[in-house]
Amino acid sequence: MSHDPWRMGFHLMPPVGWLNDPNGLCQLGGTYHVFHQYSPDWPAPDAPRGWGHFTSDDLIRWRSGGRTFAIAPDTPDEANGSYSGCAVPVPGGARLYYTGNVKEPGDHDYVRSGRRAAQILIEAATDANAPGGLALGGKNVLLRNADYPAFCSCHVRDPKVWREDDAWWMILGARDLSDEGLVLVLRSEDGRAWENAGTVRTDESFGFMWECPDRVALSGREWLSICPQGMQDRPWSGGLRDVAGYLPVPAEKRIAAESELVLRGNSFRLWDHGFDFYAPQSFVDESGRTILIGWMGMPEAPYESAPDDMAWCHCLTVPRELRPGADGRILQRPVAELDELRGRRRELTGGGSLTLGEHRADVLLANVEGPFELWLDDALAIAWDRETLSLRFADDAVGCGRTERGVACDDLHDLRVLVDSSAIEVFANEGELTFATRWFPRSDNLRIDTKGQSLCIIWEMGDGMADTYE
Repeated sequence: MSHDPWRMGFHLMPPVGWLNDPNGLCQLGGTYHVFHQYSPDWPAPDAPRGWGHFTSDDLIRWRSGGRTFAIAPDTPDEANGSYSGCAVPVPGGARLYYTGNVKEPGDHDYVRSGRRAAQILIEAATDANAPGGLALGGKNVLLRNADYPAFCSCHVRDPKVWREDDAWWMILGARDLSDEGLVLVLRSEDGRAWENAGTVRTDESFGFMWECPDRVALSGREWLSICPQGMQDRPWSGGLRDVAGYLPVPAEKRIAAESELVLRGNSFRLWDHGFDFYAPQSFVDESGRTILIGWMGMPEAPYESAPDDMAWCHCLTVPRELRPGADGRILQRPVAELDELRGRRRELTGGGSLTLGEHRADVLLANVEGPFELWLDDALAIAWDRETLSLRFADDAVGCGRTERGVACDDLHDLRVLVDSSAIEVFANEGELTFATRWFPRSDNLRIDTKGQSLCIIWEMGDGMADTYE
């Protein structure tokens, strides 16, 4: 792993096997914890799916739990996977909530029959001698299919839990018997015994299932983050069935206070316009920042994320700090800690070219002056023409099936591009627009070419993960 040319220097990736949804994000006693969906035996058929675990003191240098499960699918209520969930800090540790998935044998459609979805709680205590600094207790099943409203199908999963108004609140992604996506809202006095308290829907049909729900609270206002499935016909979906975005909650309303909250479907905004972004989860760290991390992958995509028989697949985005923007938007920017990895500073003007020894760079156009193109390895262009900000692959081998993505943008002030071996993230207009994509460069060095008048500042980036996979 330490000599893999596509190993990343500041993006979390599995030491081996398959990684997807970030889970259980939290900070406890100064230590950041990032759990994630994990199949260390991938690509073996029916490889077990549980949770992996990373820890860090600074969000840039990470310790890996290796190929060992932090949470293994080892009980009858999670026989087919320990699925996604969250963490809630409590005195002395955290509570981990997640979904146990079971697919029963037989003639089932696994929508209306044959699937069991249990919500499971693990109490975790901080312990310096335990793996990852957390000693995980036993597994307690809190909810099963019979506990959900009668209108629900078998698809109910991905708990997000928080404390508010001296009560515990949980939201769950769901699919009803009419094949409409929604969120279930539940309330508890103690975080163990739960009762149904409400629903969140949209005022229009909006996909057949909502995965990975999240409540984001910024400056006294709330947003509902969801991953609706069945969106392939929407013009902004890139033709993908599954997308990730957020819905603003009206300023006078709260998710926990409404028994039937209806949000405007046309207010939905994608978190990210790139090829690889799904299942984001947010948390509030001990300094009060709201931080989001997403999976740089997709459930069903017509492009490749493990070319040439790689021993590992997928990664997570860099941690992104969230701030409220205008018109119900959320702004995203890389956490400030990433600046510590900046090394030698270089500059490029229009028509310039630069070659770096590693495929790790932080590229900044602080003041955009008219249309431009930024080319990486003559294989990927990031361009603005006063109407559209786009990401375009000119080399199909490097893009592994990725082609072009764009978003309307008639006024561009600033642009930042993080290049990290096989991951790229783009942040425009203080993070109002973002693109996350994988790419698989074939050249040994990173070549950067610019066209346009804007000054381009480039920092070579260090390798924060150098000791992670030893």
